[in-house]
Amino acid sequence: MSINATLIGQIIWFVLFIWFTMKYVWPPLQKAMHARQKQIADGLAAAERGKQELEAAGRRSQDAAQDARKRGAEIISQAEKRAAQIVEEAKLGAKTEGDRMIAGAKAEIDQETFRAKEALRSQVAVLAIVGAEKILRREVDAKAHAELLTAIQAEL
Repeated sequence: MSINATLIGQIIWFVLFIWFTMKYVWPPLQKAMHARQKQIADGLAAAERGKQELEAAGRRSQDAAQDARKRGAEIISQAEKRAAQIVEEAKLGAKTEGDRMIAGAKAEIDQETFRAKEALRSQVAVLAIVGAEKILRREVDAKAHAELLTAIQAEL
């Protein structure tokens, strides 16, 4: 192998190319690669943060939903209690009103019974007097009349 001027020229040009590349081309490439690496690392970190935030938001939403279900159950329970209380109040009011109406009806029945008895007594008295008049007109026997009047009086 012989070393000649062409090979030495190529070596010189290759060394100059390497030097030029290392001085002017390589630093911007390295800077771009480092920027790209940093961008990718930031993106991965942001993705991880986003994933953690998503999990935290999911837990918060589950907690909020659970709290809402509890609150809804409490509201339903309170509404059922209030409905039962209203029903009991209505029953009590209806019972009171019914008792009042029954008492009024009993008083009215007592009054009507009293009136009927009084009317019946007056009618019986009239009938007794009429019967006594008829008896007296037919025969005048004091003993028989006294017994008859006593019997009528006992019936009244």
